[in-house]
Order: sequence, then structure tokens, then C-alpha cells
Amino acid sequence: MTTGTVAVLEPGYAGYDTERAILTEHSVRIEPVGADADAVPALQTLDPVAVLVRERTMSAAELDACPSLKAVVRYGVGVDNIDLDHAAARRIYVANVPDYGAENEVSEHALALYLAVQRRIPGRDRDVRAGRWGIAQAEIVPSRENAVLGLIGCGRIGLETARKFRALGFVRVLAYDPFLAADVAAANGIEPVDLDTLCATADVVSLHAPLTNETRHILNAARIARMKPLSIVVNVSRGGLVDEAALADALNQGRLFGAGIDVFEREPVAPDNPLLSAPNTVLSDHTAWYSERSVSVLQANAAREVRRVLEGGEPLNWVNRW
Repeated sequence: MTTGTVAVLEPGYAGYDTERAILTEHSVRIEPVGADADAVPALQTLDPVAVLVRERTMSAAELDACPSLKAVVRYGVGVDNIDLDHAAARRIYVANVPDYGAENEVSEHALALYLAVQRRIPGRDRDVRAGRWGIAQAEIVPSRENAVLGLIGCGRIGLETARKFRALGFVRVLAYDPFLAADVAAANGIEPVDLDTLCATADVVSLHAPLTNETRHILNAARIARMKPLSIVVNVSRGGLVDEAALADALNQGRLFGAGIDVFEREPVAPDNPLLSAPNTVLSDHTAWYSERSVSVLQANAAREVRRVLEGGEPLNWVNRW
């Protein structure tokens, strides 16, 4: 039986009874750590045996503030906010939770952002509330006839997104994903293509890739320049996949129709982010993954990873293997 503290870095859920129930056989306390800019002093005081973290950075400094640390578990999929190499050097397990069943939530959000942009829903809402009526015919609304979806990243969420867009009438789905197996692509009617072809062909470019050194700004100015004037960008994955300044510039110049963005390079979004003032852009607050069900499963699966380590095992979703 392990004793000590499990710290929740940047708490954001209604409660932590789920984690306490799963870790009940171990004499550990669940201690939320506030969202102060510097978490090091609090971590030094607690010296946790495990840390549960959401979007907050877990850098070398935070890791070294915890001499007893055995595991860091990310509430979610992306682990670009954790210093994986430093954790591995200290033999601290880092795990994520890729299997909390948010495929439906994220793909629905991608679809919702697309429809809100394509149908200009926020603008129509503002006009009606302001007493303006019947001016929509003066604005372009792209047709979905023979429309093509382009996926940058085609894992479980990408495949579910493709299924939903096909239901809207999209006739082709292109994908750029070096890890997409040929049999999976064929079984789902996905056409693997290179990035330049995808950007030049797709009417909607939807991003579903992890953020790595290789994928940072994968949608850059040059690739945005290849896109069609009536195309739409949707990002429900990681903000750093898109060059935000280049995207805002294209929107402001009318070289793209619009964008639906749930994630940003800096979160919360900076007041001077150019996407905040870009035309026909629908923004949300990194909530594509969210539903009551997905939160419950996410918290439970994260706690189970901690329990595996405290009981002397390896995490099921160990991401910094040594």
C-alpha cells in the first residue's frame, strides 16, 4: 500500500470522488494545486507520489520539485505540455488517456464548427438580435455539392469525423497521416494523399493530429496559400498545428472562407490573438472533448493509470518509455 499525495495540477473538474474511490486501497490524499503561475512551491510542499495534469505545463522544474514522484498522468491525449525526456531520465512514468471515448464529442464539435461557419450562424444570430433581417442572400454560402473533406491526422477521431461529414453529403475524404494503415484507409473509403494535394483539393481541412516537433505549424502560410478561396479550416486538436497569424491573414484578405477553432497556441487565448478579430471565424474554448460522460470516463481512466504505478506496475498508456 502506497502512502502520500496525488496532486491535481490545474484543477478544473467539479470534484475528485472518482479518483478517491479508485485509489481507496492506497493511503493517498488527492490534493488540488491552484492555477498560480508558479506551481513549484506548492509541489515542493506536497512532494506528491503522482501528479494528474490537464493543460498545465509539467516542466523539468515542476518535476524536480517532486522528489518522490513516480507518475504523471495527463487527463487527455496530448502530452506536449510535459517534459517527457526529463521525466524518463528520472524514471518517472508519463501516461495519457487516449481511450476515454471522446471520439463522438470531438467529431461532433468539428462538425458543429464547420456548420456554424459554412451557414454563417453567429453572424445571422447577431443580425437578428440587432433588428436586421433578410440580408443573407447578399453573402456567399458555399455549397456542399461534390464537397471534399481533408483530414490532417486520421486516427479514431479522424475516422469518426469522416463518417459524420459523409452523412452531410461529402463525396470524398482525403487524409494525410503517415501512420494510417492501408487496410484501414481502404475499409473506410479514405484516400491517403500528401499534404500539398490535400490542401489544394479539400473544401474543409480538419486537423486531428498530435502536436510534435514534426507537426507544429503543419498548416503553415505556404499550405494555407494552396487552399481554395471558399475552403474552411477546422481545428479541434492542438493549437500549435496551425500558424495562427497566417490563418488570420488569409481570412482577413478573403483568401479563405472561414475557420472553426477550438484550440489555440496559447490558452486561455491571448487578447491580441489575430483570430479573435478575423472574419467568419467561430471560436470555442478547448471544449470539443467535453461531455458529462467523457469527463467521468477520463477521470476514472487517469486514476487507474496512477493505481497501476502505485501497485508496482507500468501504465497501460505509457508514453515516455525508457
